[in-house]
Amino acid sequence: MKKLVVGCGYLGAPVAEQWLRDGHRVHVLTRSAEHAERFARQGLVPILGDITVPETLVDLPVVDHVLCAVGYDRRSGLSIKNVYVEGLRHLLDALSPMTTRLVYVSSTGVYGQNDGSWIDENSPCQPTREGGVACLEAERCLQSHALGRRSVILRMCGIYGPGRVPRIADIKAGRPIASPKYGYLNLIHRQDAVRSILLAEENAIPPDLILVGDGCPVLRRDYFAYLAELLATDLPDLVVPRNDAAVSERALSDKRVTNQRMLDVLRIRLEYPSFREGLESVVALERGD
Repeated sequence: MKKLVVGCGYLGAPVAEQWLRDGHRVHVLTRSAEHAERFARQGLVPILGDITVPETLVDLPVVDHVLCAVGYDRRSGLSIKNVYVEGLRHLLDALSPMTTRLVYVSSTGVYGQNDGSWIDENSPCQPTREGGVACLEAERCLQSHALGRRSVILRMCGIYGPGRVPRIADIKAGRPIASPKYGYLNLIHRQDAVRSILLAEENAIPPDLILVGDGCPVLRRDYFAYLAELLATDLPDLVVPRNDAAVSERALSDKRVTNQRMLDVLRIRLEYPSFREGLESVVALERGD
């Protein structure tokens, strides 16, 4: 089977590698010639192109399944809407109508609730941050496209794992953390997020919408305290951010995300069912345990 990964980064790369191990022909869209060379050495089939530049997508191969897991690089000079919404529209226009499945990685940032309430797939979407607004608009763009009937949208909670642990550098350095003590974090370890993508591509019945998280929301204070404990250091002061509006808005988000539909539809068994197991694994890896 032929696959295409658009956004071969923290999530997309391990998905591509697994598909390759499973014997599929895996194409990877990248803007970087350097990355293209690395992908080719891995046995992937690189395609130089940019979803924000539609003329670079005219020769996309005919593939069966597509993963779109594009992240936003602020260094690009483009708006997040340009990347998430316009970029997805260009990609959809360039894909062959023979494509039978598209998995789109979105975000639980499409919800703007800040009262600690539980959120599921039927909860109202009222995003307050620019990223959440763009993700919701991109989802609607996909749902209105013909390929939307053959697509699965995965709204990811905060992804963490090796090389990506929220605030670990601040805690190691003893720096004050710009965050309130309360309010919930909703997380998913990268390994479980990758597995959810693979299962959605294999088993979900499109069109579908699934929230992806460990189902174990944690208060910010408790998360930071546990991470400090694992690092055998003191917990730095937590201070409410005031100067950076974007940081403040993110820090004041307060909702709890259920993963019941993910468990029911994908029938996934989480390797890291809470932040505790996930953080223990990452810290042990750093120590070389």
